[in-house]
Amino acid sequence: MNREIYQEPLVSRYTSLEMQKLFSEQNKFQTWRKCWIALAEAQNELGLKDIVTDEMVNELRAHESDIDFDIAAKKEKEIRHDVMAHVYAYGQKCPKAEPIIHLGATSQFVGCNTDLIIQRNALRLVKKALLNVIANLAKFCREHKSLATLGFTHYQPAQPTTVGKRNSLYIQDLLMDLDYLESLEGQFKARGAKGTVGTQATFIELFKGDHDKVRQLDRLVSKKLGFDTVFDVTGQTYTRKLDMKTAETLSGIGASAHKFAVDMRLLSNLKVQEEPFAASQVGSSAMAYKRNPMRSERMTGLARKLMGLPADFGATYANQWFERTLDDSAIRRMDVPQAFLLTDAILKLFLNITSGMVVYPKQIQRHLRQELPFMATEKILMECVEKGKSRQEMHEVVKVHSVAAGKVVKMDGGDNDLLTRLGNDDNIPFSIEELVAMIGTGAEFTGRAAEQTEEYLTEVVEPRLAQYKDMLGDMNSELSV
Repeated sequence: MNREIYQEPLVSRYTSLEMQKLFSEQNKFQTWRKCWIALAEAQNELGLKDIVTDEMVNELRAHESDIDFDIAAKKEKEIRHDVMAHVYAYGQKCPKAEPIIHLGATSQFVGCNTDLIIQRNALRLVKKALLNVIANLAKFCREHKSLATLGFTHYQPAQPTTVGKRNSLYIQDLLMDLDYLESLEGQFKARGAKGTVGTQATFIELFKGDHDKVRQLDRLVSKKLGFDTVFDVTGQTYTRKLDMKTAETLSGIGASAHKFAVDMRLLSNLKVQEEPFAASQVGSSAMAYKRNPMRSERMTGLARKLMGLPADFGATYANQWFERTLDDSAIRRMDVPQAFLLTDAILKLFLNITSGMVVYPKQIQRHLRQELPFMATEKILMECVEKGKSRQEMHEVVKVHSVAAGKVVKMDGGDNDLLTRLGNDDNIPFSIEELVAMIGTGAEFTGRAAEQTEEYLTEVVEPRLAQYKDMLGDMNSELSV
């Protein structure tokens, strides 16, 4: 690493080697050569053997990985065109095939087809990581499906839910992301062999006006590049609308991760649930006792960046004048890899956190004890009526004591003594012990949370994961920093 120049943190700190390799120079330019080979093979097979000979095709194949980056860089500096610089470098290795490299094609033949291949492969990595996060959360939900905990609305204590039920909400959001990702996968097609402005004019010339052969060429090249379908029409490029939809899908994953991470940070503050904490991890340089939720904080920051990218992609798509304009080039060089690298980094964190989340049942119970007496007042009222008391009279008694207990908690910093107050009031037909038994541990107030969680996991989540069982497991959740 050259420490005298700026290093991209997404690469140096946060992302997986697999995703980095997909967007590497080596992979990009080698895929360009795969495109040129596919074009030459298809032209040869469709009848241009006198122009594109078997010997030429074999020579191209033999030097697919033999890239001289120095020659290409030197040529690009001279002619200021990256594609033609690499055509030149390839030709230096393949002197017999040199005349037919890139025959009939425009720069975006290699540019667009390569982008589509790399992004499709990157989506598979995203999908695998997303599925494994869902699997981690599903396991956690099942383990804690019945553990009562305070629910919150407006970040104020509300009716109890369960830890498992709360985490099922994150799964539901991620399954929506999976839906959109699957839909997006269906939109990925090859750009194919379309020519300079998408009319295939040069290929019509090559095939002497044979439109059927040119259509076959488009499909055959696409098949050789691993695509079952090809864009029916293009300008010079495939529509940048696809880039926009890709960014929206990835940013949706970022938003789901952001929601989870912020909740984790809030739970960490309450000391009821935490992300994993390494034995030698330092929480603060000054405050040695601290266990900062740094992974969730990092995930929040990365997600914030990802969630802002769709605006760039939307503006780029909207400014593609007619068949194409070059203002998409510089920004896509940054934004396309960043969108996938950010998603990769976020899911890497998500995997790590969900692989070892820590729950503190006694602390959860402590918070419940502080709030349950207030939440149980309706139940207490109903039980009083069962004993022959007037609901209206009991409501007034409970209200007076609730206000007083609330003052003890908020003004004096004391414990919630509502049950003691009610038990000592002769108007209430229950002892303190009976009232304590009446509200129990809080599980009685969680409704169908445990059952909902079990049903959701059994009926929805697990069948969906079963469709991708070959993609589950075998994911490294370790972080480099």
